[in-house]
Amino acid sequence: MRLIANHIRERIEDTLITTLKIEFIETDDETTLEAIMPVGMHNSQTRNVLHGGATIVLAESVAGVGSNAICAEGESSFGIQVSANHISSAKMGDTVRAKGKIVHKGRSTHVWKVDVFSEADGRLISTLLITNAVLKKKF
Repeated sequence: MRLIANHIRERIEDTLITTLKIEFIETDDETTLEAIMPVGMHNSQTRNVLHGGATIVLAESVAGVGSNAICAEGESSFGIQVSANHISSAKMGDTVRAKGKIVHKGRSTHVWKVDVFSEADGRLISTLLITNAVLKKKF
């Protein structure tokens, strides 16, 4: 999915996305979006592995930015449901990659499947389904 990089950077400045050091990666496929996030003290839990909540933020950010990028003029999307399965853990110093694909693009909802992998060894860390509501913007 192609994003207008500067526009996205402006919208996410000083948000949880930048706090967690999430970086978006454009793809040539208009139905997918990727992002990476380093694993460090800023997003780990007490056992020095990636916090499950940070993983959910990464995946929900991919789905949210992706949905907003494909919304029609005058529309915006908001997350309404997340289902996450944590399969494995990522250690401090690793980077995780979220690969999101829209599996349903309806008029009022978008559903995304997002898989999060370790960049160090390719292991699946988490798999998530995210549903976003598509609403008319109120100006």
